Amino acid sequence: MICILVLLALGAGFAQAVWPIPSTYESGDGVLWIDQSIKIAYNGASQVSSGYSSSSNNATWSSRIISNAIERTYDTLFNKNFVPWKFHPRMSDFEPALTSNSTYVKSITLQQNASDPANIMKPTAGGVDESYTLTLTTSGEVTITGASSIGLAHGLTTFTQLFFECSSGGGVYTTLAPVSITDGPKFEWRGLNIDTSRTFKPMSDMYAMVDALAYNKMNRLHWHVTDAQAWPLEIPSMPELADKGAYATFQKYSPADVQALQEYGALLGIEVVMEIDQPGHTSSIAFAYPDLIAAFNVQPNWDSYASEPPSGTLKLNSTAVYDFLEKLFDDLLPRLKPLTNYFHLGGDEVNVNAYTLDDTVGTNDTAILQPLMQKFMNRNIAQLQAAGYTPLVWEEMLLVWNLTLPADTIVQTWQSDQAVADTVAKGHKALAGNYNFWYLDCGQGQWLDFRPADSASYWPYADYCSPRHNWRLMYSYDPLSGVPANSTHLVLGGEAHIWSEQTDPVNLDQMVWPRTCAAAEVLWSGAKDASGQNRSQITASPRLSEMRERLVARGIKAEPVQMPYCTQNGTQCAL
Repeated sequence: MICILVLLALGAGFAQAVWPIPSTYESGDGVLWIDQSIKIAYNGASQVSSGYSSSSNNATWSSRIISNAIERTYDTLFNKNFVPWKFHPRMSDFEPALTSNSTYVKSITLQQNASDPANIMKPTAGGVDESYTLTLTTSGEVTITGASSIGLAHGLTTFTQLFFECSSGGGVYTTLAPVSITDGPKFEWRGLNIDTSRTFKPMSDMYAMVDALAYNKMNRLHWHVTDAQAWPLEIPSMPELADKGAYATFQKYSPADVQALQEYGALLGIEVVMEIDQPGHTSSIAFAYPDLIAAFNVQPNWDSYASEPPSGTLKLNSTAVYDFLEKLFDDLLPRLKPLTNYFHLGGDEVNVNAYTLDDTVGTNDTAILQPLMQKFMNRNIAQLQAAGYTPLVWEEMLLVWNLTLPADTIVQTWQSDQAVADTVAKGHKALAGNYNFWYLDCGQGQWLDFRPADSASYWPYADYCSPRHNWRLMYSYDPLSGVPANSTHLVLGGEAHIWSEQTDPVNLDQMVWPRTCAAAEVLWSGAKDASGQNRSQITASPRLSEMRERLVARGIKAEPVQMPYCTQNGTQCAL
């Protein structure tokens, strides 16, 4: 059955429907249809087949990225599209008529204007040009240009956001022709940090997160794979770590799982950056190697030694710990290296009281602990550098412990805007992600239970970072807030964070999406508009609502942004 409804009031609200918002965007109100027989030509050569397989080992990474992007384009347009009834007046006949005289997209040409860097599968921050241009004429010619395969993939993503499914299932159309877009990212590092220790996330969820990140033009998945509660990461040379440290035998990530996720991400322009937090947040190691951990699972006063139960930290002055870490990294780093340049060493929330129970230290005196922490981190960073990695650490290593770090160390801030400014003032590159704005787990209430004698003092049981950070708050965050103009180049970008005390596979999608889209647009387009003001919620809201529908069509159970009354009635829900 074909779509035969009369064309009325074609989506004026769609004039800027792309998310994240492009650098420049002009569109019209012309109707074009697109058919599954359309061929996509790459660099003027023969069209690339949509029959891509990740097992095509003989293909170059560049051609694999392009082939994958083309297949995703077909899949999005014809299998994962949506009917935009929520964005038109109720009961209106908003769809165009498909007739024998209707105009179809006639050609799609991808023009790459430069060669990909040799490390296109794992580019360094800023090491690949992600910009693109897109033109769509009223007669149906599409041209997407870019300097890299990743840029072309971004252009194809934008292209899919111009089209909608007809309610009768009879076709796919746009009402926006002609279209002219130039676009490129504001920040080099645009990521999501996902915690898989406190609750395990199956590989299907990890793939879905990567897919959604790519559809929002993000480029990093920060994998906080281990923590105090569980060690789900298999290390073949030390099988006891996961065999004893995982929650269950079926909640482990094999080396093949890790490699597969890295490769899936690389094809979508998402670099998977793994973190093994240390020296704190490591008590799960004690399930396999109890002699390496100090202050393990102290009860009932665990909170004197750690931020969460079970307490425990790697001993700070132990040759056995050093030997363990060397063996761990000798196993892990070579396996990760083909598809990443970065490794995160953690370093947050170290509780000095734990070292009073460390038989290699025996004190919480920071004057004694600081040189030992410096030695500990020097050892780790030296092993990373020898393996060709750029290290990341949490802000405390620089700003609390005052460690001397290699110049290329990336410092991930989380506690304040001042932490970003202080980091760049010391000459280090910084990642932003103030927990008051970009912690997605906040506002769920306490996950701790309180004894009757203490319960009333914690009422109404808000968590430490309440209230919930809604998308408008996340959208208002500027990663450059308080950073001097002559240092903004040191802010590589930032990450949203989903810590998982109360997030598991059942609610993961809703906890992350579409709020992370707000962070994605800030990192791609910048927090300010052309006039230097915060971007308008009134114009962002319908675009975000549409992106939510597109994520749902991709199988992501993203939360709604507004009720249909608001999306159907322009600015009637504005104050």
